[in-house]
Amino acid sequence: MGKGKKDREAFIARISDDVSRQLSSKPRRLEHSLRVADTAVELARTYGVDPFEARVAGLLHDYAKAYSADTQIEKAREIGLDFGCDLELVASILHGPIAAFELEDIYPELTPGILSAIEHHTVPSDHMSPLDMVVYIADGIEPGRPSNERIDAQRASVGKVPLDDLFFDCFAGSIAYVIDTGRFLWPGTVETYNRYVLNRKR
Repeated sequence: MGKGKKDREAFIARISDDVSRQLSSKPRRLEHSLRVADTAVELARTYGVDPFEARVAGLLHDYAKAYSADTQIEKAREIGLDFGCDLELVASILHGPIAAFELEDIYPELTPGILSAIEHHTVPSDHMSPLDMVVYIADGIEPGRPSNERIDAQRASVGKVPLDDLFFDCFAGSIAYVIDTGRFLWPGTVETYNRYVLNRKR
């Protein structure tokens, strides 16, 4: 993609239209994506991350949510995603890697950093980039998310705590949510969490 302001504005307009069509059957998901993009831009400006890349990744992060769970599982098998377990158990986190895989072909202009942020918003790694963290956090604290004590504290912490600390709290909160709702917790998530804990103690 071009690096000029007009080029970037044109690209944003293009993907905004595409996302609107892609998620047209899921208006709540589309509204969520727009809010994530706005929140990601705010976080990016606060933490010194490229706001353009944050908006693009935010707009596209749930691109594969247009597909049914069964279709996502089928696509995951087709592209060889391996989570070390039955994909039906991790259906809720497949859309990040699927979107990153498909969008690389749809938009050759996308940088590896944007694709990484899209992929890792559902499957965090222990080497998250600042852009990865921004999109992950934005997905969790965008204003449409129901308020609770933890999310309200995370929103209030923006700009007051380091980005990696805010990300870790959001990551831990998402794990707590999975446990609280009695869902399957992918072992890879536990391994990533443990690596973060060990690295933070060093």
